[in-house]
Amino acid sequence: MFIHEAHLRGIRNTTMSEEQPQQEVVQQQEPATQYTPLEALKEAIKLSLHNDGLARGLFETVKALDRGTAQLCVLSQSCNEAAYKKLITALCKERNIMLIEVPDNKILGEFAGLARTRPDGTVVKYMGCSSVAIRTWGVESPARAALLAHAKNSTRFQ
Repeated sequence: MFIHEAHLRGIRNTTMSEEQPQQEVVQQQEPATQYTPLEALKEAIKLSLHNDGLARGLFETVKALDRGTAQLCVLSQSCNEAAYKKLITALCKERNIMLIEVPDNKILGEFAGLARTRPDGTVVKYMGCSSVAIRTWGVESPARAALLAHAKNSTRFQ
């Protein structure tokens, strides 16, 4: 292969200082997103699930509450077993663990990763979950801060 002299004339040896000055990269901070209470709860549960810090169902939730490893407990208002609700609320009061109530167990099941979904994200089958406990938050996130701020004012999420 032969290289034309015309190409060689256009190429010259340059150093970094002779090149065009690089533009400074300005990182813009992402604006703080405003979460609704349910969106913040969904994001916090998702992060906890991905970091293996979520207890789902009665058995796992009661174990986490009894051991004192739970940092937050979420109970469904649509749970029809009165003894179940009494047990969860009593354990939360005994250990001073924050308790949040959500309106439907299918919503909580979807947040906890129990619903079956298609690849496009639509839910095929809802599986209910009456309670979950967050043992570890995972990473610090704006959703967690929004969730804790809302939970101080109200324990019911609509």
